[in-house]
Amino acid sequence: MKTIISTTSAPAAIGPYSQAVEANGILFISGQLPINPSTGKIETNNITDQTEQVFANIKAILAAAGYGFDHVVKSSVFLGDITDFVSMNDVYKRFYQSDCPARSAYAVKELPLGALVEIETIAIK
Repeated sequence: MKTIISTTSAPAAIGPYSQAVEANGILFISGQLPINPSTGKIETNNITDQTEQVFANIKAILAAAGYGFDHVVKSSVFLGDITDFVSMNDVYKRFYQSDCPARSAYAVKELPLGALVEIETIAIK
């Protein structure tokens, strides 16, 4: 049994996928881009600001499903440029200060809508 999670506090999916799906106590959050849900746009070209917006979107989806950052067990980070890794990581570590989730980070050729960062998240209750 799966439950589709959706909230207007995070950007709507830009394709045929759900913001998140919960199944058997596991929450799978689709990759979040730095889209401001109020405007539907990426509002900055700064990696720090974009990463903060991504985490705001993740937080909103976690909350909509009754989870928090302490439930996150795995993150996958996709960067348009690996030289943004340190700046992204500076924001990332504010959300995971102890008992950090497992993580992978990749440089990719490009991200949708010209984003600099996208983060996919798995959480467990």
